Amino acid sequence: MELIAEFTAIAGREEEVERLLLALATDVRHESGCLDFTPHRVVEAPSGPVFAAAAAATGPAPVGARFVVTEVYRDAAAFAEHLAAPYGADFNAALGPLIVERGSVLTFLSSLD
Repeated sequence: MELIAEFTAIAGREEEVERLLLALATDVRHESGCLDFTPHRVVEAPSGPVFAAAAAATGPAPVGARFVVTEVYRDAAAFAEHLAAPYGADFNAALGPLIVERGSVLTFLSSLD
């Protein structure tokens, strides 16, 4: 099971979000059914002609930093175990006041190959 979780930090709260994510990553990576849990901070596209079209397509940067987490679990049961972990609830409670959205926006993925 593969997914991405996305959310936008409130301006000025980015470092707090980053610290929370890194602490959560340590816990999640110890889950027996977790195959990958990689947090990312969205950055501006590099400058130069090769990247100009991509930068123009993304539009203006959000007020706060955007975060994306790529996640892979062995199966649906492993993901359910992940959701039931108490540190996940603690993370979500701490994250809520620091982000623009009401919670992480999850997008589930299916590999084409």
